[in-house]
Amino acid sequence: MVQEKITIYTDGACSGNPGPGGWGVLLEYKGTSKELCGGEADTTNNRMELTAAIQALQALKRPSKIDLHTDSTYVKDGITKWMTNWKRNGWKTAAKKPVKNQDLWMMLDDAIARHDIDWHWVKGHAGHPGNEKADDLANQGMDTVRS
Repeated sequence: MVQEKITIYTDGACSGNPGPGGWGVLLEYKGTSKELCGGEADTTNNRMELTAAIQALQALKRPSKIDLHTDSTYVKDGITKWMTNWKRNGWKTAAKKPVKNQDLWMMLDDAIARHDIDWHWVKGHAGHPGNEKADDLANQGMDTVRS
């Protein structure tokens, strides 16, 4: 039996960098959708992009086939190009410097382990409905922590 894919859109937002930030997730499966969002008072855009992907994957109750869409080349390239070497090098970059946001990269590494994920980059703010919804949710999450 072919397992149907879950489609996920993730996005992060930050007002100032660092500053208050938010993350948003749109999960779609068999014609239904679920929206998730949250925020942090003092964070960066990259941390919110990573958090969105982590929260999306942790929300799934069982191992799944996933199409994950992000407008963050940092997240997509980190997962698909850089992480294997970072781990082999003791979480150091090619320049022998500590990997930024290592705590979140390690959480994402754990979160992806049980899933079969195809990573997709989408251009942000270009009218893609799933990405636009994730962006709206990230901004809602950011609004919850702004003073």
